[in-house]
Amino acid sequence: MELFYRHYGAGKPLIILHGVFGISDNWVSFARQMADRYEVFIPDQRNHGQSPHDPAFNYYALCSDLYDFIDQHEIEDPIILGHSMGGKVAMHFALENPDMLKALIVADISMRTYDRRYRHLNMIDAMLSVDFNKATSRDDIEAQLLSGIPENRIRQFAMKNLYRRERSGQFAWRLNLEAINLNMDEVFEGIRSDKLFEKPALFIRGGNSEYVKYDDFDRIYRSFPKADIKTIEGAGHWLHAEKPDEFYGLVTAFLGRN
Repeated sequence: MELFYRHYGAGKPLIILHGVFGISDNWVSFARQMADRYEVFIPDQRNHGQSPHDPAFNYYALCSDLYDFIDQHEIEDPIILGHSMGGKVAMHFALENPDMLKALIVADISMRTYDRRYRHLNMIDAMLSVDFNKATSRDDIEAQLLSGIPENRIRQFAMKNLYRRERSGQFAWRLNLEAINLNMDEVFEGIRSDKLFEKPALFIRGGNSEYVKYDDFDRIYRSFPKADIKTIEGAGHWLHAEKPDEFYGLVTAFLGRN
């Protein structure tokens, strides 16, 4: 699968993997900060953004896409940074292909299986319920989403996936919502591997987030024995957007040491 991607800078390669419902555009500000020293690649993962749609949506398929992406672009020894679902892709990939990357950075996700998150499911339901025949503006779409996604920040995050069809000019979702909806249990699935990634790894958690708990540390250290786990106090799950300076500082400090 040939993924759409954004590309910035020159230097050591850095690949950034967004989370579920995300797009490469979510990481552009951070990528531009890193571009003075790194060649940054931000792919849209399958069924997201401008990348192709496919009914297969699981970590095996996502890791296969990443493997092909590295091969297609002849990227050598990249640093791989993944957030949320992208972090699980990065962990899976690192454990299965340790010789293909130089270092790993995981943002606010652990290795465990997560309970079904009704925020995600409600978000999908709300997005699927939008009647684009009754929407001539983004405000019309936001009004339809309001009851299903009352939190403004999450609603704006969802609306980043809107685009206008070239011929009709009608709004549509770039996401393959049907495939994501059918495979959400796969997204919540944990990592079960007895392999080790013995290269440098940084795990960054949000202090206000429940995605990485202290109980998760032991499992992380067992699979990633060189892991360094840091907390950004006051940040939630979208820590790179909520506390960008702190996030940038932790990443650059880690890369400077390694």
